[in-house]
Amino acid sequence: METYSDSDSEEESLGAKVAMFNQYASKHKDKQSKNPFTSGLNIEKPTFSKEEYGRPEAGSLSDLRGRKANDDILKEILELCEIISQEGTPCRDQPDVIGITFGDIFNIYTNISSKCVGLLLRARKQKYLEFEGECLFQRRDDDVPIFLVKPIEEIRKEYNQRLEETRKNLLDS
Repeated sequence: METYSDSDSEEESLGAKVAMFNQYASKHKDKQSKNPFTSGLNIEKPTFSKEEYGRPEAGSLSDLRGRKANDDILKEILELCEIISQEGTPCRDQPDVIGITFGDIFNIYTNISSKCVGLLLRARKQKYLEFEGECLFQRRDDDVPIFLVKPIEEIRKEYNQRLEETRKNLLDS
């Protein structure tokens, strides 16, 4: 029967602590070698693509918060498009296109959210809406028409696809 003395367990404990420290130090050195602002290390700095630079590490809390915020914005854009679909009027020459003035949508949507103009810009960037001008201002641009250029069913379908992709990516990370 083998017996262990206190010195054997202390050596194992110390060896485990040294191994854990070395592992931590190695991870830190790898992370610093990827940091473009680290100085003092004689390591060639990696280059980053536009998609990588300024993005949080996949699976990090920042990444998860960003994905959740993106989901929330998509939901608000869908809600805005739903309101335009319900409250707007079909165009005579293109019945699939629904129009509403900025003044009307601003008055309807301000009760729901104060981010109306930003959401309009994001929805235009995603090619759900069209309107003239770079940015719309209350009172000055009240008569500017805003057109929902995709059918609401198609927008809902795209929204659900994006939401499903985001959820799948969250589960993968």
